[in-house]
Amino acid sequence: MKYEEQRRLIIHQLREFSGDRFESLALEVFRFQATYNALYANYLSLLGIEAPSVQTPDAIPFLPIQFFKNYTVKTGEWQAETIFTSSGTTGAITSSHPVHQLDFYKQNTVKGFQSFYGNPAGYCVLALLPSYLERSGSSLVCMAGHFISLSKHPQSGFFLDNLEALAEVLQAMKAAGAPVLLLGVSFALLDLAERFDLQLENAIVMETGGMKGKRRELTREELHRSLKTAFHLTAIHSEYGMTELFSQAYSKGNGQFYPAPTLKVFAREITDPLAQQGFGKTGVLNMIDLANFDTCSFIATDDLGRVFPDGSFEVLGRLDNSDIRGCNLMAGAD
Repeated sequence: MKYEEQRRLIIHQLREFSGDRFESLALEVFRFQATYNALYANYLSLLGIEAPSVQTPDAIPFLPIQFFKNYTVKTGEWQAETIFTSSGTTGAITSSHPVHQLDFYKQNTVKGFQSFYGNPAGYCVLALLPSYLERSGSSLVCMAGHFISLSKHPQSGFFLDNLEALAEVLQAMKAAGAPVLLLGVSFALLDLAERFDLQLENAIVMETGGMKGKRRELTREELHRSLKTAFHLTAIHSEYGMTELFSQAYSKGNGQFYPAPTLKVFAREITDPLAQQGFGKTGVLNMIDLANFDTCSFIATDDLGRVFPDGSFEVLGRLDNSDIRGCNLMAGAD
């Protein structure tokens, strides 16, 4: 079976994917990428792993996320419609994720969100993402912009630094009894909370993390406690996503993230990257993102966390020295 035919079959299965048959589709995607992703195939070769020998998803090797900083990760040969890039300090090497079909990414974000919250079209979508709007290539801005375009509420939109205008819209939506999704970077939500007395019982307030040096770093518990008090809410929601992934995970306030149907999370041992960590024990998170079929679906992240039997996971921080740790197997590759 040729590349284009295999790719069409994978897309067809993902269009209406609900999570059933995850393992069999993960193996299908693995074989597709082991055949047509030269970088990943070389990585497998250097590990001494032959693709036909991999019979279960837990035997699939995960590509270190660092490779998205140093190489172009593609399955097949194609021209990118756009490139998602990560944020970083001045002079730092950032990740790049080429996007074959932007519409597929957008559709997948809707499906993931919808599985937890319903159709985003029903919300007044307000995006407070200043640190992301101030640069190009943000996958989060792309997702938020798509949700805004679907919204039936004309007040939906992005807010850079005009917190007064945002507060006015929030108050108007409360008066109208309209459901609101306020998606915001952590420091900007804190700025809003400190400047205005808002009661947002009609809103889902969802933080995307990231103080980005704007404020003193807070734990997620501290952040949520401050925002719940300020906005008179019982829970603050969270979104987990990254430049290198096409799928997201969401938390409704209990500290545990639940992945979209196309995403499954594992933990590996901190001192042995090829060994899995048990449920409930701290490890480093590995991701199978089936929606990443055009790049690499098997990503070894640098996020510390715990994975639980129901498929949910916690994020506890970052692995120390993650930028220099990496995998050196490809150091001499072109």
